[in-house]
Amino acid sequence: MINRILDRLEEWLIAAFMGLATLIIFFAVAHRYSSSIPWVWQYTRHLSTSWTQELCIYLFIWMAKFGAAYGVRTGIHVGVDVLVRSLAPAKQKFFVVLSLGSGAFFTATIALLGTKFVHFIYVTGQISPDLEMPMWIIYLAIPLGSSLMCYRFLQVMWHYLKKGELPVHSYGGDIEVKA
Repeated sequence: MINRILDRLEEWLIAAFMGLATLIIFFAVAHRYSSSIPWVWQYTRHLSTSWTQELCIYLFIWMAKFGAAYGVRTGIHVGVDVLVRSLAPAKQKFFVVLSLGSGAFFTATIALLGTKFVHFIYVTGQISPDLEMPMWIIYLAIPLGSSLMCYRFLQVMWHYLKKGELPVHSYGGDIEVKA
């Protein structure tokens, strides 16, 4: 039940960040090109779009962090398994568990260090240049995204140890489970 909620929240956040960034970029480009149309420019020239680039960068950072976790869950995260597939099944299992465990360890370390960094930024009171938003909120993507990614590595490893299957993303968009 909690995994289904987390799955939908993850997908919704990725789509929302991507959609919002697209709309903001469209608005900024339309505003820029409205300057060549005098009757439109007289109504839009007072609008400032200096904040749009910064916000889009932050949205894409958040999208990428949650997208990486989604990639681990669905089997589309980058992984090189050509050598592992050529090994005997017992050795394959060892290296798959080793790689998933290493991914979990690495992302847990990044989450922990990211939490310390966010606390440091919070204490210093830094704000973003254009949005004047507290930077700790922006950097919160690091520990949250890395924690979710660590959870996804552990989730895939647990499923693999239990059933011997890894998630495989098909070209049709559906998630298959591979033995």
